[in-house]
Amino acid sequence: MTETLQSPRTGSHPTTDGRRPNSTAIIVYLSLGGLSFAVLQSLVAPALSTIGQDLGVSTSAASWVLTAYLLSASVLTPILGRLGDMIGKRKVLIVVLTILLVGAVTAALAPNLGTLIVGRALQGAAGAVMPLSIGIVRDELPKEKVSVTIGLLSAIFGIGAGVGIVAAGPIVEHLSWHWLFWLPAVLVVIALLGAIFGMPESPVRKPGRLDMVGTLVLAVSLVSILMAVSEGETWGWGDGKTIGLLVLGAVALVAFVLVELRVAEPLIDVRLFAVRGVWTAHVVALVFGFAMFGTFVLVPTLLQLPTAVGYGFGKDVTEAGLFLLPTVVMMVVAGPIAGVLVRKVGPKPPMLLGGIAIVAAFLLPAIAHGELWQVVVSGILTGIGIGLALAACSNAIIESVPANQTGEAISANTVVRTIGSSVGTAVIAALITSHSTPQGLPTDDAFTIGFWACTGVAVLAVLAALAAPSMRARRVAAQAAGITDLDEVAE
Repeated sequence: MTETLQSPRTGSHPTTDGRRPNSTAIIVYLSLGGLSFAVLQSLVAPALSTIGQDLGVSTSAASWVLTAYLLSASVLTPILGRLGDMIGKRKVLIVVLTILLVGAVTAALAPNLGTLIVGRALQGAAGAVMPLSIGIVRDELPKEKVSVTIGLLSAIFGIGAGVGIVAAGPIVEHLSWHWLFWLPAVLVVIALLGAIFGMPESPVRKPGRLDMVGTLVLAVSLVSILMAVSEGETWGWGDGKTIGLLVLGAVALVAFVLVELRVAEPLIDVRLFAVRGVWTAHVVALVFGFAMFGTFVLVPTLLQLPTAVGYGFGKDVTEAGLFLLPTVVMMVVAGPIAGVLVRKVGPKPPMLLGGIAIVAAFLLPAIAHGELWQVVVSGILTGIGIGLALAACSNAIIESVPANQTGEAISANTVVRTIGSSVGTAVIAALITSHSTPQGLPTDDAFTIGFWACTGVAVLAVLAALAAPSMRARRVAAQAAGITDLDEVAE
């Protein structure tokens, strides 16, 4: 019989040298770990052509640098998140950050594409930083700091992705693509040392064994789906490989659900997906993953088109990246604000406001995107929407599941958002490719259709937020589930 340890929070536990940990220091270390992972997620994309040229491979072959990272993150995140719940979140975080550091150094020193892909696959293991960090915050910080801190950490994953897009151009232009990995490695070292010497190990556990059958089936499903989505544009969406992988992924996903319903110690408790506070947060995360990376494809591409076409702005890579700075800044502001709102009114209102903001962010350029101010305002609204909604999603989930299931629940949300990011990137890239001039330049219609597509998808986030439980209903459900460690649900 599985023993569950879920003691109420009584204050932080001592670190390895017997001292009481500093809450601010824990937040800083976790933030740096999350920032480094998120930056690495997007930093490489703008430099793919440069990397390909330097290594003597095509841009299509170089795209495996992104695919390897994506597949690794999707498969390993739920596994490592579950291990954190089982044996200790700090222990697993230290392992994850170590693997991330090895992956960053390997990629920085890579003499060929194969080595670079290995390094990127190792970096993908750090997808578990998010669920592990949120679990540590829930277990170790005072109740009054939990929602705001989770809001900050959630926003950081969006911030990091934006910083990666902004910084890639200047780094490659003034240094080299190798520094795309050396610079984040510095952040990883600081986060790793902080985890080793500045964090306590939480006593909250859900002992058991890792579900190897479920792990294998989930890996087959995620790899198949994401491989098809990532390579569909290259292979062709009607190609047998693309369709076959999508079918295999769907069948394996159904099989995974059936397996998890029958095992005593599942990798992911799929019954949690039936909880209204959980599934609505997953839908919002999926939509925002799509929308965020839709922005990162559409906006820089539009800005970099030559003015001679009549609808481009003629910016270089560095200048185009700077136009995403307002988006990043608003994420920084909106994430903690969402945490404050969660404490006062619950996660539903900021989730709904975030959904409305992201709809407006795409509706404006869908109607007109011929002026720079329209692009900037869209970016500001995008940052507000992402900061509010993603922070609210994480808080909604931890208020809906027991503390000893935090890792697996947030891991599932992270994977869902990753899938949304992959689908968003693939769909927008396909739209641009299918609406191009004979010279290969995207037409103005490509952007109009792309922004409208993102607007339509964003509406789903609003609908999911409306379906989320109210603060009162969430408290009742949380108390029924035995969740007593959060102010928001314990009052």
